[in-house]
Parts: sequence; C-alpha cells; structure tokens
Amino acid sequence: MGEPWRLNLQCFPGEGTARLPIPPTPARARPPQPRSSTSRALWAEKAPAQADDQGFRDVGYHGSEIKTPTLDKLAAEGVKLENYYVQPICTPSRSQFITGKYQIHTGLQHSIIRPTQPNCLPLDNATLPQKLKEVGYSTHMVGKWHLGFYRKECMPTKRGFDTFFGSLLGSGDYYTHYKCDSPGMCGYDLYENDNAAWDYDNGIYSTQMYTQRVQQILASHDPRKPIFLYIAYQAVHSPLQAPGRYFEHYRSIININRRRYAAMLSCLDEAINNVTLALKTYGFYNNSIIIYSSDNGGQPTAGGSNWPLRGSKGTYWEGGIRAVGFVHSPLLKNKGTVCKELVHITDWYPTLISLAEGQIDEDIQLDGYDVWETISEGLRSPRVDILHNIDPIYTKAKNGSWAAGYGIWNTAIQSAIRVQHWKLLTGNPGYSDWVPPQSFSNLGPNRWHNERITLSTGKSVWLFNITADPYERVDLSHRYPGIVKQLLRRLSQFNKTAVPVRYPPKDPRSNPRLNGGVWGPWYKEEYKKKKPNKNKAEKKKKKSKTKKKQQKAGSFPNCRSGVCHHRG
Repeated sequence: MGEPWRLNLQCFPGEGTARLPIPPTPARARPPQPRSSTSRALWAEKAPAQADDQGFRDVGYHGSEIKTPTLDKLAAEGVKLENYYVQPICTPSRSQFITGKYQIHTGLQHSIIRPTQPNCLPLDNATLPQKLKEVGYSTHMVGKWHLGFYRKECMPTKRGFDTFFGSLLGSGDYYTHYKCDSPGMCGYDLYENDNAAWDYDNGIYSTQMYTQRVQQILASHDPRKPIFLYIAYQAVHSPLQAPGRYFEHYRSIININRRRYAAMLSCLDEAINNVTLALKTYGFYNNSIIIYSSDNGGQPTAGGSNWPLRGSKGTYWEGGIRAVGFVHSPLLKNKGTVCKELVHITDWYPTLISLAEGQIDEDIQLDGYDVWETISEGLRSPRVDILHNIDPIYTKAKNGSWAAGYGIWNTAIQSAIRVQHWKLLTGNPGYSDWVPPQSFSNLGPNRWHNERITLSTGKSVWLFNITADPYERVDLSHRYPGIVKQLLRRLSQFNKTAVPVRYPPKDPRSNPRLNGGVWGPWYKEEYKKKKPNKNKAEKKKKKSKTKKKQQKAGSFPNCRSGVCHHRG
C-alpha cells in the first residue's frame, strides 16, 4: 500500500528485539460506526467468493505454473492481501467469516462438523446475512455450507439467507453430488433452499452449475437494491475432478494429482470471470465489492501447493492458515496496491456490516475488526494479534507440559497465536514440512529431502518472527523466553473466554437411508417428544401406586395450598 505500508514495516522491531507490548486483555472489535456521506445504495452489491483448499502458491501472481488470468487481473486492479489469515480447515473458517468470532467463542475449536454429528453453528450467533437483512439487503448463498444441518433451524435459509443453492457437507462428487461418509452412509447432497434439488441432478460440474445459479440471481435482481451474494465454490477440494478441456494446458505436469488440481483451478478462474461479467452485464459492478478468499491452505497430497510456506491444510504452520486473498472494487480509493497489514477472516463481518451502515450491538463481543480503511486507503490495521486457535481435544503433544510452559500454559495443548510479528505455537501443530510444487517432482528426491526437517525430540513450543522469517525456518523460543512467556499469558487470557467444545458423537439417525437417500436434517420434533412421553408413562405408573397409599399434598403436580387436583 505504498508509503504507509513501508512506514508500518519500520515500526516492526527486528529479530533481535526482545521487547513486545502485549495488550492486557484480548482485543475486541468496537461496533462499526456509520460512515459519513455514504448512502446504502453506494454499497449495493457485496460478493464474497470463497475457494476451497486453494494453496498459497496456487495463483498466478504468487508464481504458480497454474494459469489464473482472471484472479491475477482482479487482484492487480484491486488490493492484494499479503498478510491475510484464515483457519486451517473448512468449518472453522466458514464459522468465523459468518459470525466475526473466533472458534473458541462458538464451540467449534475442534475439527470440522461431520455429516453424522448432531452439531451446527450455534443458533444464538447473529450471522452476517442476518445483520445485512436488517438494513434491507437481499441475501443469497450459492455453494458449500459445511456449518451443520442436523436440525432445520441450522439450514442456511434459517441463518439469514433468502435463498440457498448448494451442498451441506464438506465434500462430494462434483458431477453426481453424492457423498459417502463411511460404508453404508451415502447420500445425495445438493439442495435448493430446504429441499433436495433432484431436478438439478443432470451431471453438471458443480463449479459451472454454481456459476449459472449466480448469473440467474443477478439477472433477476434489481441492481438499484442492495444484495449480498456469498459464493462458496466446492473447488479445488478433493475429489480431484474437472471437465476434460481444462487439462489441455497442463500435460507437462507429471504429478497426476497436481495436473487434475490445475485443471480444477483453471475452471474456477473461468467461473470467477463469468461472475464478474455478470456483475457488469446486469448493472451491479460499479457499486460492487468483490472479496476473494481461500478457506485454508492447500493439501499437497491432493495437488495443492503452499510453497515456500511451511506446512499444509490442517496445520497451524503458515501453509495451513495464510491464504490467497484480495479485494476488487471500483469503490476502493487505492487500487492496484498491496496490503501487508494484518487481516483475518473474522474481519469481514464487522467490515461489511459497517459498509452497509448496519449496527452491531455493543454487548456482542466480536473478534473481528472493521478493516475497510486499511484495505481501501492504506491506513494501519486496527488488528495487532490473531488467536489462530486453542484446541483442548486435539492429540496432546507427548512431551508437552506445564513446566515447558513456565507454569503459565500446558504446552501439550495444540494452540497458536500471532501478536504483531511474533507467532507462538504449542502442542502438536501438524505436518511441518516445506513441500515443493509437485511439478518439480521430475528433479528427483534430493530437493525434497533437502527441505525436510525432523522435529527435535521433546519439542512442544515454537516462536517465530513472521515478518523477518515468513517461512518459519528459525525457531527463536530459546533465544527469547520473555517473549514466549508473554504470548503464553496471552493464550491463557484468551482461554478464560472460551466456551465448551461442541463435538458430539455420531448419531445413527443421520443415515441418508432413513431420509429418502438424502443428507439433510434428521433431528425432528418427534425425537424431542420421546422423553416427555416416557416421563408421562412413568408418572402414570407412580400415580397408580400412590392411590394405594395415603395421598399427601404435593403428590401431584397441581397442588396448591394443600389442595390437589389430579387429572387422570
């Protein structure tokens, strides 16, 4: 972002600096203030587009061999977010985008919401589309939900979206829209609003099908009225499937998974181009804000690349949480710039509500910040830290202990936090290699092994200066124990605000065989009534036995002042 960004970098202390100002309590976002001289019509169209499992390297402007001309052009004409963070897996990222809260504050600290679990995004959280509806927005979602569906109240149409077209699960076949969670647990997963979309079971590739639905929504909406359109593409998540014509440019890629992945990403790039053309064709573009983001890092075993970042999807190394992201809009003041200020996926919630002149209740404790002026004008980010997560359930580090955490924190617990340019990890942070792009595999194993590092025995704490060492090659935890202690205290502060983890066991009633072959809400009202009926029967038994005994006041539920009225 030009000069302001250069000034900001100078404000970061160097690697040899041992002083770190730590705010006394976990930072929260203040409610966004209405912007002066901004009419609601000015911010009429908001279109967040989310890719699934796109690696940090997997975009043309990050040096990829995969061709992404649309993404490159939109990013070049907008603002590239080069210090932008998400979560390492699907459900947490989506939950944080739609609530503006860290997962420790929604109970989704551990893993993803699985199809068979009676679990969903807590119903007491006001979602982004709900807040936008309050100020007159039409709200539409196309694509992957993955925030739970066991009850009807958990469905997208009950969480603020006027319409929904897409899948409820985390993955599935791109053509048939079927998903098997385990042997004998298979079902159809394509929905239109609250019903299975059997009429769309025409073998159309999901990326293209979702784009067609976006085009239809825009064609039928009045561009003078505000609209929020959340497009959550399934691509480039496994299974690795793509229409044949997209393979033409990637025959030179030897690794078959990488070749399929490249074809999928090319199709996704074309889809984003078609969405952008639709915005222009139907009169939305001039008042639009397009946000592009991956939901987590790439998975090298499934064709993705985060090179030169460390780690992969599912880990708290930079490769799992540092994402491809940019904002494209005619409304940006500083176009064609790069933002290296700290931005997190929770920030979209207050930012978009603020742009819409919506209100966030003061008693709602958000973890996101309004970062529009940071992105649009190059101002300093209000964010100085990110709690990447605290997962008390994840497999504990064998060598972690309270002693290793100076009596402040049990380092066996998986956690990660960033404060300014410092990043601390504890516990088991996940697969930690630097994986070169699969297209280089013909160079032989030497390069691969040169990049492998085996974690030393007994390791459960890491400290990195991400500004100076974005590839996490130099662990500074022994050099700066004072910094480690300060970040451990900050973790402890955050942990005091955490809610219990929501990760219930599998429910056999979730089997699609019991629901017409469809994945969908299975927790119906009759299940809720079973226990009361059982209690009623038990009460009736007890009452019949009681008749043989002397009745006392209070024997029946409607006793008042010693007078009992029993309804037999």
